[in-house]
Amino acid sequence: DGVAQGRAIKCKLCTKILKKIQILAGDNPDEAAVAAALQKGCQLLGRTLGKLCQWVVKKYQDQITEGLQNGDTPQDICTAMGICQS
Repeated sequence: DGVAQGRAIKCKLCTKILKKIQILAGDNPDEAAVAAALQKGCQLLGRTLGKLCQWVVKKYQDQITEGLQNGDTPQDICTAMGICQS
């Protein structure tokens, strides 16, 4: 099923992006650390993924920031954003 496959790919990309950002933000990040990590993380992913990353970050910045500050896993954050299914 193409839709489910597309969703699985988006979910995988979302968790990959957020894992990278989570590492850059460090443990117990403040808002500035998360913002810097979001920007830097997208640059590290290369041109194609970087563009997708920037779109995700723009659209979901508040949810990503909150999730990282709460110590949520990338999978949990992507599920909360509706990109992954629980």
